[in-house]
Amino acid sequence: MIGGLTAAQIGVIGFCILTETGREVCFKLAARKYAFGVKVFLNPITTLGVIFWFVELVAWCWVLGAAPLSIAFPLMSASYATIALAGAVLLGERINRRHALGVAMVIIGVATVGSAGI
Repeated sequence: MIGGLTAAQIGVIGFCILTETGREVCFKLAARKYAFGVKVFLNPITTLGVIFWFVELVAWCWVLGAAPLSIAFPLMSASYATIALAGAVLLGERINRRHALGVAMVIIGVATVGSAGI
């Protein structure tokens, strides 16, 4: 057990972070292609994002039933870092030094909460 969480709980939280990242990338791709309007909602990429959202919801409900909220929820903040990384790697978005510093601070905060076992 790390920080009051079991390996399974940590794994499911990691899964939630990945599905949240996938959801946001899907929504960004759909919005980039169609801006806004009915077409964005009919796009298969939007549908995939909604599927990611649903899968994350189911997994997150399991986490909430099994893990302390005061640890699990702050760990989900790691999604800010993974989404920024996915934006850079998959979507070609630029990350400047200040942005990278902010992402690093989020990661440090997540690691601090995760290891503290509050």
